[in-house]
Amino acid sequence: MPGFVLLMRQRDDGDPSMRIGYTVTKKIGNAVVRNRMKRRLRALARELLPESGVRGADHVLIGRNGGIERDFAQLRADLAKALTKVAR
Repeated sequence: MPGFVLLMRQRDDGDPSMRIGYTVTKKIGNAVVRNRMKRRLRALARELLPESGVRGADHVLIGRNGGIERDFAQLRADLAKALTKVAR
């Protein structure tokens, strides 16, 4: 099970820019854990979204349990796979 969920929605407003949002609930842990998870999600998005994201869409990464302990390389592979699925 990946450490996050990716949601994507086309905006259909003619603007080709990609937008990204992050959310991590209190169920994941205290503020330190949630902020660490958001930093990991931001790093992933900064690395993969410019080349693999959907133009003109909003992307939302939702942190899940286990995402903080998961290896960063595995998170990167999970996000790359999720982006190819939503691009179809």
